[in-house]
Amino acid sequence: MTIPISQFLALALLSFFVASAIADEKPRGVTYDGRSMIINGNRELLFSGSIHYPRSPPEMWHDIIRKAKEGGLNLIQTYVFWNIHEPVQGQFNFEGNYDLVKFIKMIGEQDLYVNLRVGPYIEAEWNQGGFPYWLREVPNITFRSYNEPFMHHMKKYAEMVIDLMKKEKLFAPQGGPIIMAQIENEYNNVQLAYREDGKKYIKWAADMATGLYNGVPWVMCKQKDAPPQVINTCNGRHCADTFTGPNGPNKPSLWTENWTAQYRTFGDPPSQRAAEDIAFSVARFFAKNGTLTNYYMYHGGTNFGRTGSSFVTTRYYDEAPLDEFGLKREPKWSHLRDLHRAIRLSRRALLWGTPTVQKISQDLEITVWEKPGSDCAAFLTNNHTKLPSTIKFRDQEYYLPEKSVSILPDCKTVVYNTQTVVAQHNSRNFIASEKAKNLKWEMYQEKVPTINDLPLKNREPLELYSLTKDTSDYAWYSTSINFNRHDLPMRPDILPVMSIASMGHALAAFVNGEFVGFGHGNNIEKSFVFQKPVILKPGTNHITLLAETIGFPNSGAYMEKRFAGPRGITLQGLMAGTLDITLNNWGHKVGISGEKEQIFTEEGAKKVKWTPVSGPPPGPITWYKTYFDAPEGNNPVALKMDKMQKGMMWVNGNSLGRYWVSFLSPLGQPTQSEYHIPRAFLKPKDNLLVIFEETGGLPETIKVQTVNRDTICSIISEYRPPSVKSFERSGSQFNAIVEDLKSGAQLACPENNQVIKKIEFASYGNPDGACGNLYLGNCTSPNSLKVVEQHCLGKNTCAIPVEREAFDELSKDPCPNTFKTLAVQAKCGLP
Repeated sequence: MTIPISQFLALALLSFFVASAIADEKPRGVTYDGRSMIINGNRELLFSGSIHYPRSPPEMWHDIIRKAKEGGLNLIQTYVFWNIHEPVQGQFNFEGNYDLVKFIKMIGEQDLYVNLRVGPYIEAEWNQGGFPYWLREVPNITFRSYNEPFMHHMKKYAEMVIDLMKKEKLFAPQGGPIIMAQIENEYNNVQLAYREDGKKYIKWAADMATGLYNGVPWVMCKQKDAPPQVINTCNGRHCADTFTGPNGPNKPSLWTENWTAQYRTFGDPPSQRAAEDIAFSVARFFAKNGTLTNYYMYHGGTNFGRTGSSFVTTRYYDEAPLDEFGLKREPKWSHLRDLHRAIRLSRRALLWGTPTVQKISQDLEITVWEKPGSDCAAFLTNNHTKLPSTIKFRDQEYYLPEKSVSILPDCKTVVYNTQTVVAQHNSRNFIASEKAKNLKWEMYQEKVPTINDLPLKNREPLELYSLTKDTSDYAWYSTSINFNRHDLPMRPDILPVMSIASMGHALAAFVNGEFVGFGHGNNIEKSFVFQKPVILKPGTNHITLLAETIGFPNSGAYMEKRFAGPRGITLQGLMAGTLDITLNNWGHKVGISGEKEQIFTEEGAKKVKWTPVSGPPPGPITWYKTYFDAPEGNNPVALKMDKMQKGMMWVNGNSLGRYWVSFLSPLGQPTQSEYHIPRAFLKPKDNLLVIFEETGGLPETIKVQTVNRDTICSIISEYRPPSVKSFERSGSQFNAIVEDLKSGAQLACPENNQVIKKIEFASYGNPDGACGNLYLGNCTSPNSLKVVEQHCLGKNTCAIPVEREAFDELSKDPCPNTFKTLAVQAKCGLP
């Protein structure tokens, strides 16, 4: 066969280009050494954030990932959640917001890397730490130990996950975004409980994981004795000072969980962690040889359905840089974004330089990373928690606020100080929807069963976890007992007392169909004793309990041996004394009828008779339903539940999770009052909202709200470093890219179509407080409001000079000897 000359030349040219492309292609894959991860042949500084796909609907993923990237992240970390993917042994689910592959591909599409924490134990404040319930019933199993039944199922699951990732070409050597993986999780916390089996198990886990796939590095967090083939990493708040370091000379220093606040359990007060403290810890870590930090969480999201572990709130890590609704929490989001930029400006020195540390005093320290003749970066640290200081470095004085690190990417210019926030602040607002108000409620009340109605009989009350098998939060228990009138107290002012010792978590008690009361434990002590006076009658008395779990435990050793439910029931104050009815024969039933009939769906709601809500509150174990139109605009949506008590919520058949507003914190407030309704769950009109209230509440007080962060603030001192955005690096050249490095206070509305409609607070002097709650000090310029309004009203963004002469003539300065701060609070809205 003869090839025409034109075709021959075309083929030759194509071969040349293919060969050239292959020759120019960098090594594909991930390795590491004692300094850093090396991705496709390049050393990397990695700024990571934990985002969990089941804790938000897929419709939110792209926006959350985009905001994470804008926040300076280049890596997303997620767990893989065994119990949602294999709820029934051998039956797998990777659909909807369980679509792990879609989530990882979406991260890759935005040019970010992935750290896949396979677990399969994840903790994560997730039901049973991610283990499916059926695993608990495998004969002779011991979780997280050198135990054949457990290791068999763990390997089988891990293999399934790894094979799925390989099949979809998601690992970095295949061109995908996954650059590292984690096996097990914080095992050092429990290892001693398993003795020799703990040591053998952790070695087996490392061998098993690397045997399944060794194309990317594997890590184990909080595992000081990690086997040689995996990297031990740090979890905590201050890993620069608490991490003992890698347990091998060729392992990099990695921080897999930097807690951005703390998860909450019902009954807890609010959780706080300042952006300044997080930034301080990260800057210290990178100064001390760290090259990866991961914010746990960067976006927490929502524990929909029954996914949260024992007593954990439905809202998860709301104090993260992106709050539960996916909105930027300022200044945390921006202050960390600026930190990432400052450290990246120092990357050449950090990744290829040599460190030297100079201890000036107990609290003052200078760390310099330098590559002789080219790159130099310095970290100036003041460890004192209360006193600022000055430090002399290379013939120049530098001011250091208390507990702060200043970053000098060229060893001369301070571009960032961890304690000095130049970024914008904001405050969250919940606004009652006009389109979704005046809700019309209907109700359906559960029937309180007796022992005759319950199918499963046993001499004593059955253990609650193994009874429900994690299919419901609820189980009925009932017994009956006969008295004659001589058995009961004769005096009308004396009543018998029912006492129930429960291993947790909560219960509602009924006698002869009447509600007696509600009792519960807490996250620290799940067991409790319920004691209430009861009215008994001559003849047959029915004692019925609605026993409840609030999630399964998620941590600790021997998780498979935890128990819950009523274990001892007595009647005190009878004429014959105390009567123990624990062994009185009990009936049981898992779940409540409304759950079984799925009356929270359109079809299921037709199976029961609903009546209008009118008159006094109907009381416990009552279902409520109403319809509402989707709220105006595009802002996130929430339910205000502050006058309800405890129960569960559904919208259009989608579970919003548990609510519990009657469990007050030590501050006398509910831990959580507002509950997220993702816009993805809504249709334009006639959205079905169903509530199951366990103990009694006021449904007419429930409000559908929209959520925004349109209240924006700037709190800037006159002696601040310029914004890190004022600088750039090109190769070894470090330059300012603006003429005026002190560009003033910056404000920007969260949306491009918004403008600043009102200045709600302005003070140039010594104001105090936080965004949403600013107040005057004893010094303020009388021109503060006028100056700020001139610069900002009607604009989407504005800059206000932070200079004395911009506010007052020097001769008219009301407090010339005061260190000045400008604090502004503005309200954004549509023009």
